[in-house]
Amino acid sequence: MDKTDMILCLLLMSNSRMSYRELANRLSLSVTAVHSRIKSLVEQGVIRRFSARLSPRVFKAVSILVFGLSRVVPVQELEKGLAEHGSVYWLGVGGGNYLYVGAYLREISELDSLVSCLRDKAGILEPTVGIVSNTSLPGDAMLVEAKLSSLDYRIIRSLADDSRKALSEVAEELGVSTKTVRHRLERMMELGLVNMSIDWYPDASNDIMAVLHLNLKPGANSDAAGKALQKHWPNVFMSWSFSNIPSLILSFAWTNTMKELKELCKKIEQESVFQSVSPNVLYTGYVFKTWVDRLVEK
Repeated sequence: MDKTDMILCLLLMSNSRMSYRELANRLSLSVTAVHSRIKSLVEQGVIRRFSARLSPRVFKAVSILVFGLSRVVPVQELEKGLAEHGSVYWLGVGGGNYLYVGAYLREISELDSLVSCLRDKAGILEPTVGIVSNTSLPGDAMLVEAKLSSLDYRIIRSLADDSRKALSEVAEELGVSTKTVRHRLERMMELGLVNMSIDWYPDASNDIMAVLHLNLKPGANSDAAGKALQKHWPNVFMSWSFSNIPSLILSFAWTNTMKELKELCKKIEQESVFQSVSPNVLYTGYVFKTWVDRLVEK
C-alpha cells in the first residue's frame, strides 16, 4: 500500500458508507481512481468486508486490551478458541508469539473470566490487562435517551456484511420507504450507535504493521501524547490509553519498510512526552464476532 491507500483505508474504517465522490475529494483523486484503488484492496484481501456493527457504546460495554507472551505454538490454533469466547473482537499476533487481544465485556466483573480464558487457551501466563479509557464521542450526552427500535436492528443486520449497500435495496428488503431507512440510519450514525467500518487485514500486503509501546515521561498525559502522535499520521493511526496504566499508550504504526519504522520510532522518541518507544511487528491478525454482533443477528 502507498500513503494514499493507507489514508483511504482509514477513511473507510471511520465510515465505510462514505461516497466515492467524498472519498475522491478528501484524497484529491478522481472518482474512477478511488473506485480502482478500493477494488484492488478488495482483490488483495486487504479489505475483506464493508461492515456495519452495533456499537458497544449502546450497552456501555467495557473495552479491554490484554497483551503478553504466549506459550501456544502454533498461534493459529488459537483462532477457533477465541472466536468461541464471545467477547473477543480482535487478535493480533506479533513477533516472538506476543499476542494482543481486544475484548468487549458487558461489565467489569467478567474480566477475571476473560483473563483465565486467555491463560488457558492463549497461554498468556503473565498478561498485562489494560482497561481502555473511554473517549467522548458525538452524541454521548444524548446516548442515555437513545433507543434502538426493531427496525433499527433490522437495518443494521441488512447492512452487516455490505455496509455500502444502496439504501433502496435495504428499504425493499425490509418493506419500508428509502426515506425511513435513511432517517433511521443517519440518526444511529449521528449518535454513534452503529459503526460503519471495514474488516481490514493489512498483513495481506507487504507493508510493515507494528504496535508501538509508548511509555510516557513523568507528568506527561495521554492528551499531550495524542497531540504529539497526530504529527505522524497516517504512519501512526490508532491508539489505546488505559485508565489503569496511565503511563502507557499502545499505537498502531504503518510503514513500507523496516528502515522507515526505525526512523519513525526515532522521531517519536524525540517528542517531549515520551520516555521510550518499543515497536513490536505484527505478522497476522483475526477479527471475531462478539455478543454485540449476535444481538443484531437475533
